[in-house]
Amino acid sequence: MAKPKVASDWMAGCAGCHMSLLDIDERIIQLVELVDLRATPITDLKQPDESGVAVGILEGGVNNTANEEQALRMRKRCKILVALGDCAVFGGVPAMRNFFDMDETLRRAYVETESTDSEGAIPNDPELAVPTKVRSLQEVVPVDIFLPGCPPDADTIFYVLSSLAQGKMPELKDEMLDWH
Repeated sequence: MAKPKVASDWMAGCAGCHMSLLDIDERIIQLVELVDLRATPITDLKQPDESGVAVGILEGGVNNTANEEQALRMRKRCKILVALGDCAVFGGVPAMRNFFDMDETLRRAYVETESTDSEGAIPNDPELAVPTKVRSLQEVVPVDIFLPGCPPDADTIFYVLSSLAQGKMPELKDEMLDWH
């Protein structure tokens, strides 16, 4: 029987929760025996193939249209979507900027600051993602499992992934979740 494919990716945030997958230490060997890790911090494969991903793990808040497209792609390609970390679950620290006027912030950073190379103008480069209000993952796509924390507990990550690999939906108890 083929092992279920697991793919992960990150959006707006620090990527620390994503790297917490490595905190499961030697149990990673047990996990690799159960699943086919596609795009993860371990494999360094940037894009999983489009077919047959059983579990998708997304970290980070939705920060711009590129993140929104990323979330939609991941949701489309996987059967179960896991929101990993506070930023994905409720916007986390990046969502703090939602309380500030973005136009005013960009104007102060690029126009009023003498130390920039912007020549007194906000950059208009199509390669730069235009920041928008930070949203949680569930505001953009349906999420099946929420793992809050900054970062989530390594034991809980291992429990969730090993349960899913065995075809079981994990039963998360409050004490397993790191609510901030």
